[in-house]
Amino acid sequence: MKSTLEQWRMLQAVVTHGGFSQAAEAVHKSQSTIHHAVHKLEDLLGVKLLEVRGRKAILTDDGELMLRRASYVLNEASKLEDIAKNLSRGVESRLNIAVDEAFPQHLIYQALATVSAEYPHLRVEIHETVLSGTEDIMRKGIADLGISGFALSQYTHQQLCHVTFVAVAHPDHPLHQLENISFEDLKSHRQIVIRDSGIHQQRDVGWLGAEQRWTVSNLRTSIDLISKGFGFAWLPAPEVGALMQEGKLKMLPLSDGRARDERFYLNIRDPDQLGPAGRAFIERLHQSIQDEVSKNKNEEGYIF
Repeated sequence: MKSTLEQWRMLQAVVTHGGFSQAAEAVHKSQSTIHHAVHKLEDLLGVKLLEVRGRKAILTDDGELMLRRASYVLNEASKLEDIAKNLSRGVESRLNIAVDEAFPQHLIYQALATVSAEYPHLRVEIHETVLSGTEDIMRKGIADLGISGFALSQYTHQQLCHVTFVAVAHPDHPLHQLENISFEDLKSHRQIVIRDSGIHQQRDVGWLGAEQRWTVSNLRTSIDLISKGFGFAWLPAPEVGALMQEGKLKMLPLSDGRARDERFYLNIRDPDQLGPAGRAFIERLHQSIQDEVSKNKNEEGYIF
């Protein structure tokens, strides 16, 4: 190869930071070093990559094409070094996980408790999300693993389980005075909705036909409002099962659609970069889910 990764990195820095002096400051190199690297790259390739307009260095059309390809190579090289760092270090010091609040949290806690006992120096960061929030957290590079109701195509993913959502309200809610409730009946009552925590690609899931809605930021607030009689919602059965047994919540007598099933997936940013603790967590999580499914005597991966 004529060109080097360092030359492409210098070019990328100039474009990212808007000029040679800014790039020099960002990558801690002299301005002359960056000038030399970029001009050498152009000479080697026989292609004009940059043109200066005023005080700003701009990619030419050819440069834009070349840098787009080179950025992928630079990114892969960076990943390669990260993998080497993890291998030399042995066990990662930190594990970042994004978890949709609708996923049964106790399964996460069980898996983490086991992993923490095996790796006592591991620091765990849990980022609680709603809907597309997991994708946002992973896109920003904050989380290594993301549990979501969506299989994110840009990452390695595997199906975890199905979770049953049930339509519930306080036992004294007016809807419980009706029989065989239809969706038309629901429209005149307040629905409690959880806001998507993502920013880039917000999603709506489930029935949103009520004329009056209260939107909250997390599942716990939704459960609290509904158990106090302020509205109805479809909530994950594992999270509200105990409240239903205690008589604080009651399933709505809908003629159709009072329960629905949602799939959940584990999305992995880069399996090769996961250390032993991350791999152990995945293994323990699958085991926790399998134990839960067996307890429910359900062979199709449903958690009620």
